[in-house]
This record gives sequence, C-alpha cells and structure tokens, in this order.
Amino acid sequence: MLSIALAGKPNAGKSTFYTAATMADVDVANYPFTTIDANRGVSYVRTECPCLERDERCNADDCEDGKRYVPIELIDVAGLVPGAHEGKGLGNQFLDELTNADVIVNVIDASGGTNEKGEPVDIGEHDPLEDIDFVEEEMDLWLAGIVDRNWESVERKSRSPDFDIDDVLADMLSGFGASPRQIAIVLRELDYPADPIQWEDSHREELARLVRERTKPIVVAANKIDVAPEENVETLLELDKPVIPTTAEGELALRRAADNGLVDYDPGDDALEIGDGVNDAQRDALEELRETMTNWDGTGVQGALNYAVYDLLEHITAYPVEDAAKWSDGSGNILPDAFLLPDGSTPVDLAYAVHSDIGDGYLHAVNAKSNREVSEEYELEEGDVIKIVSTN
Repeated sequence: MLSIALAGKPNAGKSTFYTAATMADVDVANYPFTTIDANRGVSYVRTECPCLERDERCNADDCEDGKRYVPIELIDVAGLVPGAHEGKGLGNQFLDELTNADVIVNVIDASGGTNEKGEPVDIGEHDPLEDIDFVEEEMDLWLAGIVDRNWESVERKSRSPDFDIDDVLADMLSGFGASPRQIAIVLRELDYPADPIQWEDSHREELARLVRERTKPIVVAANKIDVAPEENVETLLELDKPVIPTTAEGELALRRAADNGLVDYDPGDDALEIGDGVNDAQRDALEELRETMTNWDGTGVQGALNYAVYDLLEHITAYPVEDAAKWSDGSGNILPDAFLLPDGSTPVDLAYAVHSDIGDGYLHAVNAKSNREVSEEYELEEGDVIKIVSTN
C-alpha cells in the first residue's frame, strides 16, 4: 500500500486533514505538538471505476456509483519547527517518520493565521509563502546531516578495488527509501569528484537534495481557504510548485454531515446537496462551505491525495479479474479489487501485486475490455481490467 505523509508546521491543520481523510479519532488542538507519535490510518484516492462503461454499477465496497476509492496509507507526522533537522522540537524523530512515506503533502496555513513556529496570530499576519519551502529545506538538511555522518565509511570503502559509488550510496540511503535505480539517476544529474575523499559539503548537500526530490516528492495543501484572504491563495497558486487549495475543516464537516444524512456528498465531489433535515444555522454554514467549494473546485482534501498519487508518483489503477466476460472474481463479484501501480507497469507486475505466487506462475493475460490477449510487455493504462492466467 502506498504511503502519504502529512507534514508541515504545527497548527497548519494536518491532524484535521488526517481526520477528514480517514475519519479516525485523533487529538486536534491549537497548540504545538498536539501530535507526538505519528498517526497512521487508511485513506483513499478517487478515480473513475470501469463499471461506468457497463450497464450496471459494480458491487465493490469501495465504489460509489462509479466513484472508485482505492486505499492508501496516510501518516500524520507531528508539526515541524525551524531547526527540526538539528533536533529542535523533537525534529529528528518527526523527520524520521517521513522516511516511510512515498510522497508528502505539505499542509500550510494559507490564511497566515499562524507564525513560523505554528503559534496562532491574526489572520493575514504571517506570510504563508515562507512556509512553502520549509519542509523541503528541513528534510534536505536532515538528510545531508545523515550523509555527512556516514561519509567516512564511504571514503574507507572507496579504497577497495571493487568500489562502486552507486552501490555504496544505495546501501547507505536505502533506509530513506532510495532504490539503486534512483541513486543511479541522481548521480547522473550530480557533478561530483570521482574520489569521495574530494567531496565537499556542497556535494553532499546537493546529493541529499536530489535524493529527497526523487524519493519524497511534495505537493502543497494550501489549507484554511475558508478563512484565508483570497489574494493569499491566488499568490500560492502562481508558484512553480504543485499547490492544492484545501479546507480540511470543511471536508471533515461534510463527511460528518453526510454520515448523519444531512447532505449528499462523496469525498472529492466539487458540490453538495443540502438535505431537508438541517436547521437554519447548519444551512447557513453549509451554504458558506458550498460557496468556498465553488470558488476552489471542492474542499481539496481528496484532490491533494489524488495529485500526490496519480500525478507526482505517476501511478495508474488496474483491476484484476478471473472472468474476462463478466469482469468478476470466482464468486461473481464485479471488479472486486483495484491496485495502484507505477505508470509503465505490465500484466506481470499486476500479477505480482495480486500475489507473488500468481506472478511466479504467470502465463499470459487478457484485456477484458477488448477481450484480447496482451503481451507481458504491454503497458497497463488507467482503468484497465485484466484477466491473469497463471499456473498458481
């Protein structure tokens, strides 16, 4: 399961975002370090289900009338403060949690209502632009520190006749989630001395930055758009970075209202229908929220998760079935499973995602939409329905 980490300074709304996306109970308060140990839960990315191409919708638990929700892990990391890479605010502990993530959502307070330490101030008093690069810089410096502390080992190994810097760095940075292929790509982008003894701090810092960029891409969730000055949000959207306007509180309110039958709303919808059972105060609040959603194409919580997986990580959704004609499993369940795979994955990759034994016994695959056999080199596309034939 892919992992998305929520990062940022205290009071930016990470825990509210986490609660809205998982509907799990966590502490939410307006003081730093409400979260100490990282919260972990299951959330979902949303895509169109292939059942929309059929006369009847599928009966999968995670499909709502053609809106398919695919599970991912969501990690709510405690707030970071300036100097986190030096251990301030238990920063090393919190940064270490980010190594388990595939992608990071940097939740910032777009309203400017919290200062650089996450302390409450008047709306608009703090410039949210200052928070954009904060997480990146802290992670880069933290990783550079790890590289620096382990560099003596690299220098010792470089004296060996079979020394390979790709292998040594891949081994050193495997705990950060860096694969040998990613290290090889980074080294091709980096201008560095052949002898590790000649490396300077600038080389190690650039190495750390490039590794972080490739292994921990970041999307910014410009949170609190329901109270943020509009010019703040517009300025953030003009940046040369992926920025998604969000209202985590708005999403949480809608999720709870939907559970109570007060509104018709599914996560990721850009509009809502208000039911008849709301009182005047509730209706006024929901109307304000509806206006915010109209201005910014929804609450943004689902959009941020979707962007992290489908755009930054470049994943697609594939659906394995046993019956190519009915798009079902052996029990007749239509499109029961959905798997997130990197773009460029093949039917063999899907087979291994289902189960290692299925992959080991792979024979061939059938594209259920066209009812034609596809080669093992065929690159899966978003929404492909695939029958895998295996000896196991």
